[in-house]
Amino acid sequence: MHIKALLDLASELLRAVLGFAAPADQVVSSFFARHRQLGQRERHALAETVYAVLRRRLLWQHLAQSGSGPIERRLAVLAWQGDAQVFALALSPDERAWRERALAIDIETLPERLRHNLPEWLVEPLKAAMGDAEFMPLAIALATPAPLDLRVNMLKTARTEAQAALRAEGIEATPTPWSPWGLRIEGKPALQRTEAFRRGDVEVQDEGSQLLCLLTEARRGEMVVDFCAGAGGKTLALGASMRNTGRLYAFDVAGHRLDALKPRLARSGLSNVYPAQIAHERDERIKRLAGKIDRVLVDAPCSGLGTLRRNPDLKWRQAPAGIDELKVKQAAILASAARLLKPGGRLVYATCSLLAAENEDIAAAFTQTHRDFETLPAADALRRAKVDAAESLVHGDVLRLWPHRHGTDGFFAALWQRRA
Repeated sequence: MHIKALLDLASELLRAVLGFAAPADQVVSSFFARHRQLGQRERHALAETVYAVLRRRLLWQHLAQSGSGPIERRLAVLAWQGDAQVFALALSPDERAWRERALAIDIETLPERLRHNLPEWLVEPLKAAMGDAEFMPLAIALATPAPLDLRVNMLKTARTEAQAALRAEGIEATPTPWSPWGLRIEGKPALQRTEAFRRGDVEVQDEGSQLLCLLTEARRGEMVVDFCAGAGGKTLALGASMRNTGRLYAFDVAGHRLDALKPRLARSGLSNVYPAQIAHERDERIKRLAGKIDRVLVDAPCSGLGTLRRNPDLKWRQAPAGIDELKVKQAAILASAARLLKPGGRLVYATCSLLAAENEDIAAAFTQTHRDFETLPAADALRRAKVDAAESLVHGDVLRLWPHRHGTDGFFAALWQRRA
């Protein structure tokens, strides 16, 4: 496709994404489904340009003010992520000169909001959590694309063997610093085309998400519940921890998410997983299992603000009112999940949020109202799971992962045990 036509498509796609009517990944996927003539490189350029705009939207919009023409085209011109030399052919001499002037501006001289590129409602709680000194490093990390983390399926192979198998197919992977299951890949290789992926030796899963599963400490022969299973990334990790024994329930209210688990489950080799769609956290299936479960992982619905490296549109699609609604839901789900546990059972509450309102506040309220549960130190569970330097991953008794400190997505987890 001619570069000028591709730039027009970038403008069209940006217009759709910046409407924020749906998640950016869904909008991009739908757009590509309507434009099947696009090749892999063209799709990559369009998608990466869109995500570059989303990550630094305030900055690009500020710089775009000095240009002319439709705002979406100006944003695409500034943030273009394709071949630079070919791209220059699509611009007029005046447009090329304008782009060079705009990109030559020293960003450090601009106001703070144009450097952190976060909505103002989010700035205050993050500064309160991190302090002024760490706020900007965090903001920069959140605007930086994440690497690709993999979890090695220990039922099928060892980490060193999976690493060697990927290298044989031209993909260099390095062990993750914290999770003993993890491998990290820079860039975006065609992982799904590799034999290692097709065999189920590896699954895509952020290292932080792997640590949540390690905290659960699911064991052979136990009854375990992944309460908000989604597409099942944590379910698969828990099943492997159980060595394909016992019984692992994967509950979720969204059937389409559980449908996405089916091909992953087939690759994994697991036969101890029982996916089930529930109507709500008080579903009859939950009541029948009350007091019978050894371990429950509640990866609660949340704002997802810890995943901004991967989903930068979330910071523009979330709002304080939405956080308030989530807090009510999180507390209700956690209380319902707690009923499943037998005496001595382990409860893990986790989110991929950066906000104390969805994390520490929810955990503290649960501890206050559920005297039959005692708090467990996350560091102890991580040490038993052979996680190096576990103390650097916790704050008090809870797990607290920050992208700029730990190189993971932002995660929180609190642990309890039901008193005998």
